[in-house]
Amino acid sequence: MSQSPATPTLDRVNEPAALRQMSDAELRQVAGELRAETIDAVSQTGGHLGAGLGVVELTVALHAVFDTPRDRLIWDVSHQCYPHKILTGRRDRIRTLRQKDGLSGFTKRTESPYDPFGAAHSSTSISAALGFAVAHDLGAPADPPLGDAIAVIGDGAMSAGMAYEAMNNAGHLGKRLFVVLNDNEMSIAPPTGAMSAYLSRLYAGAPFQEFKAAAKGAVSLLPSPFQEGARRAKELLKSVTVGGTMFEELGFSYVGPIDGHDMEQLLPVLRTVKARADGPVLIHVITKKGKGYAPAETAADKGHGVARFDVITGEQKKAPSNAPSYTKVFAQSLIQEAEDDPLITAVTAAMPDGTGLDLVGKRFPTRVFDVGIAEQHAVTFAAGQAAGGLKPFCAIYSTFLQRGYDQVVHDVAIQRLPVRFAIDRAGLVGADGATHAGAFDVAFMANLPGMVVMAAADEAELRHMVATAAAHDEGPIAFRYPRGEGTGVDMPERGMPLEIGKGRIIQEGKRVALLSFGARLSEVITAAEALAAKGITPTIADARFAKPLDRELCLRLAAEHEAVITIEEGAVGGFGSHVAQLYAEEGVFDHGLKFRSMVLPDIFIDQASPRDMWSVAALNAEDIEAKVLSVLDVAKIGSKRA
Repeated sequence: MSQSPATPTLDRVNEPAALRQMSDAELRQVAGELRAETIDAVSQTGGHLGAGLGVVELTVALHAVFDTPRDRLIWDVSHQCYPHKILTGRRDRIRTLRQKDGLSGFTKRTESPYDPFGAAHSSTSISAALGFAVAHDLGAPADPPLGDAIAVIGDGAMSAGMAYEAMNNAGHLGKRLFVVLNDNEMSIAPPTGAMSAYLSRLYAGAPFQEFKAAAKGAVSLLPSPFQEGARRAKELLKSVTVGGTMFEELGFSYVGPIDGHDMEQLLPVLRTVKARADGPVLIHVITKKGKGYAPAETAADKGHGVARFDVITGEQKKAPSNAPSYTKVFAQSLIQEAEDDPLITAVTAAMPDGTGLDLVGKRFPTRVFDVGIAEQHAVTFAAGQAAGGLKPFCAIYSTFLQRGYDQVVHDVAIQRLPVRFAIDRAGLVGADGATHAGAFDVAFMANLPGMVVMAAADEAELRHMVATAAAHDEGPIAFRYPRGEGTGVDMPERGMPLEIGKGRIIQEGKRVALLSFGARLSEVITAAEALAAKGITPTIADARFAKPLDRELCLRLAAEHEAVITIEEGAVGGFGSHVAQLYAEEGVFDHGLKFRSMVLPDIFIDQASPRDMWSVAALNAEDIEAKVLSVLDVAKIGSKRA
């Protein structure tokens, strides 16, 4: 067990007001101690390490200069918010991060007045901050009263169109607003595209290296010691197309770039800008993800997401793997298909590692495309490829695919284009909580005409579904699969295309049929084993498809059993709703069938272990067993959720 770091200056900070009573030298000391405290806390909980380490000095400086919580500080995505939480009265709970009944890993309005706007998806901060600025100017009542609005957004998040929509609107309105561009050259994956190249050019040349705080425009806002250097830098920049020109065209005064780890730059610049700004200002801050902790600085992802780890060595304490992850099975299966078909491509939105497409990209570098944090573009880009004769796989987490839904409807489904949607992180995801739970994809995909929707019950089924999608050219097709490891089933060497719209029987039984859709099948089987000990042998079926439904299978189960229970890890309106609609249309309920649909409850479930979350959702084996006993009017044992 490592000893907690000594933090005598940080110990004096119970809330940010204490920072505003400190000298600059003391603030530098706080930053060093805050970094050590963050590393120690995350070593015990796991979570997002590198992003927070990159903004330690910036966090201290912002809270020391601005009057939070009256001034609303909005962290984009908020992977980087752990130091912020430590400074804002939550230090005593920081070692409960991402745990059941503990602190969220993201900013959360219900958690603290210092979290004015919840975030976990990217590129929303400028829009929200502009909303606060308008509310301030219109005199909206608030507790505490509204002050300035400050958005902190990373260069990766700036690749999303929403950020530019917000900046364009902010420049038009001319409201006093502060946007801090936290430029660390890296979002979750190394950022791609023209925006990243623009920012790289912006500070790679002589102005930043020689003057540390070059400013293109807004020179008068800089503290006097920096003004002459900034003017010289501006002269150097006259002949090139870098600097703050783009931001100024959007109506922002531009200050920077400045060194985000140098308090001697951060504090005076922020103080002067706060005192002098009368419209929207963009402050360009250069930081290093993972700063100050060698294992994070040298990691490929700069310590983005880590398990519990040893502070001295940085070695992560991951549980041994008993089965391949679903993500890896998807990647390996797609590589197999792409080896045989040169028309297969893959698209992701800033998540090549998370979706497994980094592995595919190593094998086929010209056929894998990371478009940055731009899900709308990713979907329509894939649609264009499909219209052009390619066979694109669009690999996006369930919760992120929500951001591209209009494009799924308009650009893919209406045109019946054969885009293959690989929907990772389907269902509950544990420590990332409600913002990252893949709860709605079945409902929002299966209601689209012509869309084929599959769910993998295990890793072998996923391999078959990749093959099915590769072979399907009649229109769009989607397959969902959960986060984490598979169930340990025997794996086929190669996936085989499934018959579209056909499920399978796992076990024949009597009285009650358990019709599973997706990865809860293992819990269904466990529940059936417990029921068998009570003299009840249910039929078990794996639907495989929510759309098109296996009508023959569904109607057979209804005809041969007293009760049918559907089980899925998705919201109401999904698979079970489609089965109920079929039964209603066919008059099945007129004959006395007992039908129940086990779905996610109508709540957002906070972070916990996956099993604890499934318990809240009443989707564990004991809940399925209890549901069967209730439906069959057998004496209830155990769970009261039936």
